[in-house]
Amino acid sequence: MGQLTAQLLNTYDEKILQIMHMPEVTAMKKELINLIDISKSFDGELVLDELNLSIHENEFLTLLGPSGCGKTTTLRIMGGFVTPDKGRVIFDGQDITSLPPNKRQLNTVFQKYALFTHMDIAENIAFGLKIKNKPKSYIDDKIKYALKLVNLEGYEKRMPDSLSGGQQQRIAIARAIVNEPKVLLLDEPLGALDLKLRQDMQYELIRLKNELGITFIYVTHDQEEALTMSDTIVVMNQGYIQQIGTPETIYNEPENAFVADFIGDSNIIDAVMLEDKLVSILGTRFACVDTGFGCNRPVDVVIRPEDVELVKPEEGSLRGVVSHLIFKGVHYEMEVMAGGFEWLVHSTQMFPVGTEVGIRVNPFNIQIMNKPESEDEEATGIEE
Repeated sequence: MGQLTAQLLNTYDEKILQIMHMPEVTAMKKELINLIDISKSFDGELVLDELNLSIHENEFLTLLGPSGCGKTTTLRIMGGFVTPDKGRVIFDGQDITSLPPNKRQLNTVFQKYALFTHMDIAENIAFGLKIKNKPKSYIDDKIKYALKLVNLEGYEKRMPDSLSGGQQQRIAIARAIVNEPKVLLLDEPLGALDLKLRQDMQYELIRLKNELGITFIYVTHDQEEALTMSDTIVVMNQGYIQQIGTPETIYNEPENAFVADFIGDSNIIDAVMLEDKLVSILGTRFACVDTGFGCNRPVDVVIRPEDVELVKPEEGSLRGVVSHLIFKGVHYEMEVMAGGFEWLVHSTQMFPVGTEVGIRVNPFNIQIMNKPESEDEEATGIEE
């Protein structure tokens, strides 16, 4: 498949790339958390069904999926706020399934900050340390360290309601990290911020994760957020894990139609795998690189919009007409009716509505996927 869309690449500036590809980030770490056969129901409705997941030390792992997919329940089970009906939570080799939240080496940052409005910033940050009866000199040092880490030095005596949303979120993070957790759980912490603040906080979270050397487990439904920050993305739907991988793998090599459709824009087309490396799309033969799907078998084909090349009509495998055009800033978004299918195309070259064009796709940019044979298979992502 092609590279990330131009819009997403904009978020991957040099600073992010340097951080995300540091050797200590990409090196394989030991397993820190193992969720084993975790199941959970609420009011008779199954939310998680025998979920298994391993999380590594110093990893930025994102649980990504639509509302109701089970991602927040998974996070809350790790944090000790929800007890699974079945299964075990193993932390650093120890079974912590029944351990209360205050006994776990994890801290949680919520979307709504949960700051104490009657306490100043220093008191908010020190709250957990005072409960642990830490000495005053130790607490004072930790407050200064945490505020420096989140770039809010000198804010000790400010009240929470005098801070912006982004500053309040930084204080919530500072309060969590002074307790020196091995894992920081973040439940959609940027959801209440505007776009610019959200982007700024994405940089800050990546920086903090690498400076602190701890594991971040992040819940979001925002695909761009997940692609920008994560070492590993876990895509969930209906209580099942659909795919686990790096941002590049998840985007470029989705394992099923749900992942392809949820992560970025996609053209998902009914097709027939004629034989190895040859697929019929909308009645036209296209060379591809996939093998092992059998002969004359119905499949789903995923082609990203930026991987659709518009050429002269006679140069394309399919002929079509541009039916819609929008300027997106970094590229033009076009819809092209070809072969009875409305193709979504992203290109830096503009073709006016009504232009006859040819469609061409590099074989490496055609992703073949098994077509689900049942509703259960479609939900679980597991071939029966």
